[in-house]
Amino acid sequence: MFRYAAKVSLLTLSWIPVAITVSEHVGHVGRIQGSSMKPTLNPDSSLGWSDYVFLWKWGLRDNNSMKVGDVVLLRSPTDPEKILIKRVLGVAGDEILTRAPYPKPRCPIPTNHLWVEGDNIHSVDSNNFGPVSTGLVIGKATRIVFPPSRFGPMPTTGGREARIAELKKQAGLGPDAAAE
Repeated sequence: MFRYAAKVSLLTLSWIPVAITVSEHVGHVGRIQGSSMKPTLNPDSSLGWSDYVFLWKWGLRDNNSMKVGDVVLLRSPTDPEKILIKRVLGVAGDEILTRAPYPKPRCPIPTNHLWVEGDNIHSVDSNNFGPVSTGLVIGKATRIVFPPSRFGPMPTTGGREARIAELKKQAGLGPDAAAE
């Protein structure tokens, strides 16, 4: 009996390095907190729900691995202890029309950088800190895995513009009405 238990324990322990390697280099499921990506993620946060997403890590350093519309996890450029989740709105070579408080109306995105914004209108993002280095990206959110009612691929459309258009529609304003 002892021999069997030792064998099972040893076999189980031998898989721990594999699990750690997969989690660190391939991907894992992570809990999303905060309202930065609301309503795409955590639309029911007032009820105490949090979304769980699959975070893909494999090949993030490859050229062209991140595209406009991707949702990424990254270290905050202003506080490396904080982890942010944002949507990519610009990649190297793009020129972005910025919003306040960014000091200039346009911003060219340099090589190895991204312009990221939260879907929430009040998100702290590249409009506050400028383009971010691709080296700060930790993973790409590819699927919502919980709650089950929202299981599926991460929406690649949406973002602030879609939210502003939705608010205008609810207020009965036309599509050309000025955004506040």
